[in-house]
Amino acid sequence: MTSTSAGILPYRLKPDRIEVLLVHPGGPFWSKKDFGAWSIAKGEYEEGEHPLQAALREFFEETGHQPAAPYLPLARRRQPSGKRIEVWAAESEWDPSNLVSNTFTIEWPKGSGKIREYPEVDRAEWFNIAEAARRIVPGQQGFLQELHEKLTGKKLRGETAGDGSHP
Repeated sequence: MTSTSAGILPYRLKPDRIEVLLVHPGGPFWSKKDFGAWSIAKGEYEEGEHPLQAALREFFEETGHQPAAPYLPLARRRQPSGKRIEVWAAESEWDPSNLVSNTFTIEWPKGSGKIREYPEVDRAEWFNIAEAARRIVPGQQGFLQELHEKLTGKKLRGETAGDGSHP
């Protein structure tokens, strides 16, 4: 069975650009990764759960913030792993220095017997669309392209490399 995730992509409009808020995953695997490691705040949901409600829950768990409506739906995209992601964009002016993330535990280093706790998200940051495209995991770039097109009516001029695949 294919897993599904839902997320929120906050954006803000500046006079000369659109900025989006991305999150960086916490934990030892991601600690030294930057380009191609950032993500839309999202999480898995179960069959029968409304995807938008799951997206809002996951965003709050990962950031401590609840973005306000309206929520602009973006097309569902299949990731290279096969996972499907549903995303809603929401205009926001949230300050990422207020980040409060839930945590997870993992044995680290692997095989050591030591259980450690890490934040699910270790930081959040606003990026213009071009920089966000460099930072975000490649399978999520299509959400940036689509948001830009919906807000401006124009296609990006080569700032993103790929648009994700639509199921």
